[in-house]
Amino acid sequence: MQAMETQLRTLLENKPGAVLSASPEMTVAAAVAVLNARNVGALLVMNGAELVGVFTERDVLRRVVGEHRDPDTTRVGDVMTRDLVVMRPSSTVQDAMTVVSERRFRHLPIVEEGKVVGVISAGDLNHWLIRNRDVDISELVDYIKGTYPG
Repeated sequence: MQAMETQLRTLLENKPGAVLSASPEMTVAAAVAVLNARNVGALLVMNGAELVGVFTERDVLRRVVGEHRDPDTTRVGDVMTRDLVVMRPSSTVQDAMTVVSERRFRHLPIVEEGKVVGVISAGDLNHWLIRNRDVDISELVDYIKGTYPG
């Protein structure tokens, strides 16, 4: 399947918007406000230009609500996910899908030469595969009908 061999840089090119981030010192309440306002499930946690973690909805549920912490005083750096898997822009959709399914990460920072260039989510991967499946089906139907260009 050709869509699985697509490099992640192609998905990033089709993804609008800047990478959303938080500082480790930001309160959980402030970070959740950003998640809600931007309708996203994760923020990269940046200490200057350095990626130090990812703060996700799951972190809120497990490490804040589940541990009865106060979101107004708890810092993102205290509850973020530190065990990161980063991908390169040259990694493929297949590579990313493997990480998503085996490691159960839903947000993958994309890093090139030590610099964060984007984030790919499990939703981005699914959208890409569904979009390309529809194109494949359409081309097969045209081929069967004898109307496929070529």
